[in-house]
Amino acid sequence: MPRAAAASGPTAAIDIGGTKIAGALVHPDGTMTATTRRPTPRGGDADTVMAAVAEVVADLAAAPDWPSVRRCGIGSAGPVDSARGTVSPVNITAWRDYPLLARTREVLAGHGRPVPAVLVGDGVAMTAAEHWLGAARGHANALCMVVSTGVGGGLVLDGRLHPGPTGNAGHIGHISVDFGGEECACGGRGCVESIASGTAIARWAREQGWTGPDPTAAGVAAAARAGDPVALAAFDRAGRALAAAIAATATLVETGIAVIGGGVAASGDTLFGPVRAHLATYATLGFVSGLEVVPAALGNDAGLIGAASAAMTLLPSS
Repeated sequence: MPRAAAASGPTAAIDIGGTKIAGALVHPDGTMTATTRRPTPRGGDADTVMAAVAEVVADLAAAPDWPSVRRCGIGSAGPVDSARGTVSPVNITAWRDYPLLARTREVLAGHGRPVPAVLVGDGVAMTAAEHWLGAARGHANALCMVVSTGVGGGLVLDGRLHPGPTGNAGHIGHISVDFGGEECACGGRGCVESIASGTAIARWAREQGWTGPDPTAAGVAAAARAGDPVALAAFDRAGRALAAAIAATATLVETGIAVIGGGVAASGDTLFGPVRAHLATYATLGFVSGLEVVPAALGNDAGLIGAASAAMTLLPSS
C-alpha cells in the first residue's frame, strides 16, 4: 500500500496520452469516482492541449468530494522530466519542455485546491498501479512494462516506487539488446523499443513479406495465432528482445517479477510464450532463474490508479 494511502481524502488523478486525457478522484482504497475524459486535441497549440486538461480538472471540481482532495498525481506520456515538471510527449507535438506540473497546479488552485502535485511518466504510473492493486502486489522488487506503440516501464525496489531523479528509472524500452541493430528513434541502436513495440513488430513483419489485411501489431498477432510463419517470427523476435532486457534488469537489481501491460500484451500467449521461452536463455543465474513474467491486471484503469498511487507514495503525507 502506498505510504500515504491511509491519509484522509481522495487524490485527484490525471492521465495524459496521445489520444485521451482522463481524470478521476481516487480514494484511499483504490476506488474511483467522478471519472471523466476528453480527447487529446490534434493540431492545436500547447494552450489548446492544456485547455483540455483544465476541462478534466473542472469536471473533477464539480464532484461532491472535491473539497476533500488532498493531493494530485499526473501521469503523462513521455519523455517527462519530473524534477523540472516538464513533458515533451512524442505523441503530443504541441508540448515540448512544457511546464505541465506548474500549469496544472495553477488550474487546481483556480478551483480552490492548491494541493501538492507530482508528475510521473506513464510507465512509472503503470508500475505504481500494478504494485498497489495489480499483478505486482506483494512483491518487494518488480519491473513493470508497457508494450504498446512504444516500450516503457518502471521499477519497484525494496517495496517502494523508484522513479529516479527525473522520473525515468526503469525505462526498459531503451536498453540495447542488439548492438548491430537499427537506429532507434531515441538515437541509440538496437533498443528494445525498436524491436518489440507494436509499431516495430508490424513494420518488421511487412518487411519480411507479410501482407495481412490489418497492418498493425494486432493484425500480426491474429495471423500468428492462425499459424502464419512470418507473424510467428515477428513475435518471437519481439519476445526475445523483451526477455533479454527483462533478464538484464533482473540481474542488475534482483526483481522477482516482470509485469507486462499495454496493447501488445493483449495478444496474450502470442507474446508471453516467446518471452518466457527465451527468458530461460538469458535468466540463467540462480538468483534470477525463478523470475516470473505475468500480464498486467488493471488494464485501462492503470494510468489513473497509478497517478494517484504515485502521489500517495511520493508526496508527503497530508
